Amino acid sequence: MNTSRSMARTVVDRQEAIQTYRDNRARTEALFRILSHDAYYKSPVPLRHPPVFYDGHIPAFAVNSFLKKGLKQSGLNLELEELFARGIDPSDQHAAEKLAVGVWPRREEVRQYVQDADDAILQALIFDTIESEKNEVLYRGQGVWTMLEHEVMHQETLLYMWHRFDFSQKNRPANYTAAATDESSVLAEDMVVVPGGEATLGTNLDDVTFGWDNEVPVKIVDVPAFAIDAYNVTNDNYRVFIEAGGYETPDYWPGDAWKRLQDANRSHPLFWESGPGGWHWRGMFERIPLPLSWPVYVTHDEASAFARWKGLRLPTEAEFHRAAYGTPDGTERLYPWGATEVDASRGNFDFQHWDPVSVGSYPAGKSAWGIHDLVGNGWEWTSTVFAGFPGFRPMASYPEYSADFFDGDHFVVKGASPATGRVLIRRSFRNWFRPSYPYMYATFRCVGDIT
Repeated sequence: MNTSRSMARTVVDRQEAIQTYRDNRARTEALFRILSHDAYYKSPVPLRHPPVFYDGHIPAFAVNSFLKKGLKQSGLNLELEELFARGIDPSDQHAAEKLAVGVWPRREEVRQYVQDADDAILQALIFDTIESEKNEVLYRGQGVWTMLEHEVMHQETLLYMWHRFDFSQKNRPANYTAAATDESSVLAEDMVVVPGGEATLGTNLDDVTFGWDNEVPVKIVDVPAFAIDAYNVTNDNYRVFIEAGGYETPDYWPGDAWKRLQDANRSHPLFWESGPGGWHWRGMFERIPLPLSWPVYVTHDEASAFARWKGLRLPTEAEFHRAAYGTPDGTERLYPWGATEVDASRGNFDFQHWDPVSVGSYPAGKSAWGIHDLVGNGWEWTSTVFAGFPGFRPMASYPEYSADFFDGDHFVVKGASPATGRVLIRRSFRNWFRPSYPYMYATFRCVGDIT
């Protein structure tokens, strides 16, 4: 770290950080209460640890990244902090096999560690130095923000996993209401022409409170004109693709995509299930007739195949930015709707709903071009392979966060899903997944070239 830099301002409000940590822990605890007791050691998603891991991982990560790396403390339980240090990438079969159910600690031991870690972290937030130029993890509060946002991201991971548990293993929250399935809002497919212009990707850390290493630095891209769907592809749109033989035509699935599809033995999106009366949607707590106006949740392979069938393609990350944040006068917005702060009227995010809603349900969140749902209701696949921007530098608090996935086998997704925390609703935030991983809440829209 260049220690000659001077902090122009304090970026961590101590009381706000304490309250945010407590709020995050409360939401995570509430999510765990959804599961029945016997689900704790069961993994509903292949190559993902069972819930016991995530119960310990979230506080252990805070201990490892903040207390140890930032404050140079010794930790609380080295064995558990090593066991709970990292999750499994979907390709890591060897790591998954090493951790059979029998090696996990007793639940009581994990819960005691969670309590001890929470107490230690809160004590550090109250009394210790949490910003310093002398330690890169503490510079501009990086360790604090890393810890806080990491938990928010994992709350969404928990939802992906919980979604796959049998309904009998989940308890509906008291405030749960059944998903609305009114199909009167099914919209015609419509494309919007976005003229050429610049798109600003990434950010400069001096201009924001916090950003993950893959968000830094700024990258400006000149984007030619293109046409893009005004709405996400819906279940109704995608049903036509299936009925037209989309899953039976190798030409729509080039390269390894066709082999991945055959290996998975799937003929429809994972969130769809067949049953009496036709297709159904597997929601978090119940199965309902397929809501035709909801965005379809699919893999990158499935989204790309649909786009090829239409004679179109997926947008690049820069095209997504241009569609979401560009304006006719050449300026760029902070959010698709402008500079007004994030609130519940702008999109389906931050646990407003347990499932998607009809596309176009949040007109107050549309972009300057009239494009809807660019933030919320489902992450959006792009054709951009995940990599660092020029000048990328791993972050001190979590150096493996992004760099371990610069392998050419992950694609950038943008936007947000119903389970994306509000703090992550920012222009520079990037997410990424493997092309055939089917469990996340990811949808898409198509683009076409303007010739």
